[in-house]
Amino acid sequence: MPQLNPAPWFAILVFSWLVFLTIIPPKVLGHIFSNEPTVQSAEKANPESWNWPWH
Repeated sequence: MPQLNPAPWFAILVFSWLVFLTIIPPKVLGHIFSNEPTVQSAEKANPESWNWPWH
């Protein structure tokens, strides 16, 4: 049963992971996003209380 021989499949697995970990991340991280997130202030906003009649 040839599928029990791990030699060719292990080499394919290691080579594919090397490709995924060396070639693809720099390509993905090289993209520039047009809308950078803005830093929010650490100070919490003081919300106004609601003056609703609860009846």
